[in-house]
Amino acid sequence: MDSKTHHPTLGSVLRSLRTRHGWTLKEMSERVDIPVSTLSKVEHDRLTLTYDKLQQLSQRLDMRMADLFSDPDAAAEPVVTARRSLGFVDDAVRVTTKNYDYYYLCTELRRKRMIPVVGYVRAKSVHEFGELVRHPGEEYVYVLEGAIKVHTEFYDPVVLRAGESIYIDSSMGHAYVVEECDEAMILGIMSSADESLMQSLMSLHADTGAPRAAGTAKRKTKPAKARTRSK
Repeated sequence: MDSKTHHPTLGSVLRSLRTRHGWTLKEMSERVDIPVSTLSKVEHDRLTLTYDKLQQLSQRLDMRMADLFSDPDAAAEPVVTARRSLGFVDDAVRVTTKNYDYYYLCTELRRKRMIPVVGYVRAKSVHEFGELVRHPGEEYVYVLEGAIKVHTEFYDPVVLRAGESIYIDSSMGHAYVVEECDEAMILGIMSSADESLMQSLMSLHADTGAPRAAGTAKRKTKPAKARTRSK
């Protein structure tokens, strides 16, 4: 056994946690309802805590008791999977609804935490779009062609034109509709710690009655450019 192996103590874990959050001893004391003098002694490894106090500490800090004895700053060995996938619209899984067409890319990779999608938005108003959609995670949308108006549950609508983008919490109700054009082209990235994000997105489309490709959807023509409405 390597004599230099570092074994984190309760004191070192608490000190690291407090430093990471920028708390003083007094602020941590107020959070966990344990006297400052006691916490100071624990941090300097001059005192340990009873099981009841450890349970209280873990509950007040919203963490597992086992994490009180593991080094939060220990860097995990990076896992190299060497995964790679080329995304082509011709090989995408296509979802078509009255409001939009979505082309999900790189679908052969399973358990992804990031879902790339090329979308063609057609709904002309939030009334036409219907109920706002929600799903786990976050998403980033970049306007490639045309313009869209982004409606969200807690913010005023915002208009984005080609070259502009938005990042939102996807669990917040949201909808994308066209602005001053008949169709807008967007690039979206949906991300979540939930590895079943793709299934969640497919279920969302199914709930709206959208037809879904069972496998690969071939597109015979190049994606259409955004069409400006005639004056």
